[in-house]
This record gives sequence, structure tokens and C-alpha cells, in this order.
Amino acid sequence: MIFDEAMRDALDNAKVIAIIGAKDKAGQPVNMVGTYLIDQGYTVVPVHPIRQNVWGLTTYKSIADIPVPVDIVNVFRASQYCSAHADEVLALGDKPKMFWMQSGIRSPEAGKKLAANGIAVVEDKCIMVEHSRLGLENK
Repeated sequence: MIFDEAMRDALDNAKVIAIIGAKDKAGQPVNMVGTYLIDQGYTVVPVHPIRQNVWGLTTYKSIADIPVPVDIVNVFRASQYCSAHADEVLALGDKPKMFWMQSGIRSPEAGKKLAANGIAVVEDKCIMVEHSRLGLENK
């Protein structure tokens, strides 16, 4: 479990956040979180296997296709896909500092793999809610 200080530090120092499962469909939680993170000044990199332009941004088919280092990987996919996404993250040359699974998403298997490789893991928490709760809004 990541304590508040670790979440605050990761969010405060992050510049690039990749969102796996990104969609800009009105009313969807992923859309609200993505636009919030953009409004907060983060460079958001959408990842979706089919969509090509989410939030007006270049959208990549997989995390491996992103041409810049990512600080936080934020996952909006069902729990059963998280272990495979963890494997994708572990295959990256530049590894993110944090793998964040949104509210309702948990994967002990992904968490163990990532933590064993020095990547902090957050499960079942909304990055938007935590960012605001930790007092980081519009910093």
C-alpha cells in the first residue's frame, strides 16, 4: 500500500501520465480523469488499441509505443488485464515510477511483479480524487 506521502511525491514530481484504456466519451470516468489531469498541467498520453485521437492527443496502441518516458501509468481496464499491462511496463527501457489502478481495479499479481522491480503500485484508488485530496490541485 502506498502511503499519502509516496502518492503526493509521485504526483507532485510526475510530468507524463499514460492512461491505458483512454476514451474521450462524455460521462465516462476515464474522460473526467483524463481531462482533469490535462487541466492540472500533466502531459497525458492516451493508450487505446483502436482509438487514434483521444482528447485531441496522439493515442498509442500500447504502452510500448509511447516515444517518451512515462512517470505514472494509470490503468482504466478490468483487473484481469493488469498483469499483462504490468509485463508491458516491465519490458520498457525507461520504467515509470508508479503503476496506478483506478477505483475498483486490483491485481495482486501485477502488484507483486511491479513492486519486485521497484515500481510503486496503487490499487483501487482514483488518481483524480487522490490528487485533489492531497492538496495538489492547480499547483
